[in-house]
Amino acid sequence: MAMQIRRIVTGHNTGGKAVVAIDDVLEFGGSRPGTGARVIWTSTGFPVDNSGLIDAKDGASSTTLANGTVFRIVEFGPGNAPRMHRTDSIDYAVVMSGEIDMELDDGATVHIKQGDVLVQRGTIHNWVNRGVEPCRIAFILIDATPVEAGGQVLHATG
Repeated sequence: MAMQIRRIVTGHNTGGKAVVAIDDVLEFGGSRPGTGARVIWTSTGFPVDNSGLIDAKDGASSTTLANGTVFRIVEFGPGNAPRMHRTDSIDYAVVMSGEIDMELDDGATVHIKQGDVLVQRGTIHNWVNRGVEPCRIAFILIDATPVEAGGQVLHATG
């Protein structure tokens, strides 16, 4: 069975009242073995324009959307194919189910599980599911200025 997720999008009717504009089921796709993804919504410009009823699920063909946002759900199957990458965005991630390891380019690995949240600040990283169950993560990517080599380092406090 293909991976699916129900998506509900609100909007306004001609009288200005809140309505459910979209209530559908989206199927996941992908070309990387063991990994499926689906864009849920995109936007461009800040502040975001909430008028109109155009379905914005197909607004991003790459990882990040210039001057915009991408809301994407990714499911990493056990033994998924690795892919080191960097996004030109600040990414908010919420692990919805399962467990996964995030590898960084300095060799560090962080184990993340259901209920954990992550703020990914344009770093080079990889997702590896070494478990036996799929891991589903909700990502909200917001366009950001990329960090250049020798850029400012965030120091932990406390």
